[in-house]
Parts: sequence; C-alpha cells; structure tokens
Amino acid sequence: MTSVTTGTRRFRRTALLGAVVATALGGSAVLAACGSGDGTAGPDAASSGPARISVADSYIPLPPAGGMAAGYLTVRNDGGHDELLKVSSPAARSVTMHRSTESTMEQVDSLDVPAHGDLRLARGGNHLMIMGWQKAPALGDELELDLTFAKSGTISVKVPVKELTYRPGQS
Repeated sequence: MTSVTTGTRRFRRTALLGAVVATALGGSAVLAACGSGDGTAGPDAASSGPARISVADSYIPLPPAGGMAAGYLTVRNDGGHDELLKVSSPAARSVTMHRSTESTMEQVDSLDVPAHGDLRLARGGNHLMIMGWQKAPALGDELELDLTFAKSGTISVKVPVKELTYRPGQS
C-alpha cells in the first residue's frame, strides 16, 4: 500500500509543479504583450496619441411646447483617449450631460471618449438635457451645440430637431 501512496503523492507534486510552471509562463506572456511601459507597445501606446473627434447621428426629439429636450449623438474617436467636459449652446440657457440607469438619471461632470472608440449618447443611456430655449424649436430647426473636450478643445455641431419618434438609421 505504501508504493500506491508514494505514487499518488509523486503524481500530485508533479501536477502541482506543472500548474505553477504553466501559470508563471502564462503570466510572462501577458506581461510581454503589455509592453515595457515606455509608450512604445501595449494598450497605452494607441491611447497616448491625439484624439481625432467627429460627431454623427445627432438629433433632438421635438420637445412638447418648447420645453426641456433631450439631445442624442455619437462622438467618434479615431485617436487617443479624450473626455467630454462640457456642452453649451448659444440658443439655450443650459445644456447638461446625464447618465440614465433603469431607475435613475443623474447629471455628470464629464463623459469618457475611449481611444479608437465611440461615446454614444442615446435613449436610455448617456444623453444631453437642453433647457431654456431662446426660441421654441420646430421640426427641421437646427440647434448649435458646442462640445468641449479635455484634449481636443471645442467643436461646434448643428443638431437637427426631429419628430419625437425618430430613431437614427430607421426610415
């Protein structure tokens, strides 16, 4: 019976040693893929360049009787990480950024614009709240929005007022 017990112990030690070696080798491969930290390789290299921002699919559903309205758009970034810090409009008293969850809506100070990714402001998620219109909006009007980014500065976009049921990409 001792030879069986000794064989079982030897097998367990060998299996444990194999698992430790495999873990160490796997960890080394992951560290090598992350680069040396000098900005020449790894995920930070792509995000350290300048952001290249564009805006698509922007619209504002027509608010009832010129009241508060939501604004939606997609910020595309073909460069390094940036952050949307502020949105304003010469034709509205205030424009604030909000985040919605299933049960709440909260104002936020900024929104991340990922490197080589999109920031989507859409129904049920991140969005803009536009208040204090200088003139009641009508279908087809355009509202100028000035988007201020941490690295890219301020860009202006004209956002069309659409029917309440409008969804980008649908007829």
